Amino acid sequence: MIAPPTSPTGLRDDETLDDLRLRLAPLVAANAAFDGWSKGAVALAADQAGVDRDITELAFDGGAMTMIDAWFASVDVAMLERVPPTQLAAMKIRERITALVEARLAILAPHREALRRAQAVLAMPGHIKRAAWLGWRAADAMWRAAGDTAVDYNHYTKRATLGAVYAATLLVFVNDESEDHAETRAFLSRRIEGIMRFEKAKARLAANADRHFSVARFAGRLRYPGR
Repeated sequence: MIAPPTSPTGLRDDETLDDLRLRLAPLVAANAAFDGWSKGAVALAADQAGVDRDITELAFDGGAMTMIDAWFASVDVAMLERVPPTQLAAMKIRERITALVEARLAILAPHREALRRAQAVLAMPGHIKRAAWLGWRAADAMWRAAGDTAVDYNHYTKRATLGAVYAATLLVFVNDESEDHAETRAFLSRRIEGIMRFEKAKARLAANADRHFSVARFAGRLRYPGR
């Protein structure tokens, strides 16, 4: 495959800083395992990619959170490449979600130390809100890839639930020394089973909504009793 043309600065034709950030994020992550989420990791990534250091520093001007954000965004892209729509179409919803999470774990596996360091950054009090947003974005990417089109409250509950499961799975994953991350896979399987049970319970409640007690209907009957 022929690489896209580049300028003397190392930028590809028509490449924006956002594009560059996404392209270099995996390299930054690889270096963050040793140098932390630092300017040093960015500088090394720039050298490895043959990109001008000053431009790369500008792309990651927001510091560690910008680096981590870009890395997680690159994982979203790589996930879709590993599990394309044609493959997902042949699966049941539970299998789709499992395959998508496991694809992310496979992408992150070579960089578990970088992930551990990222989790430490995300756990800082000033980063909690941003961390929650990144978890939501990952869950949204997975549900959309799985074919979810919900626009009502289900859109939010699905993402909140999967985001929590994904975050918990990553905490297990960074410390999992079992063969082929068997402990993480077992943990994930149990949590996804919980998600599916929750979704089924919501569906039953929605289907039987008319059978449940309604304050409005009760008040209406008090005002206009049947004859």
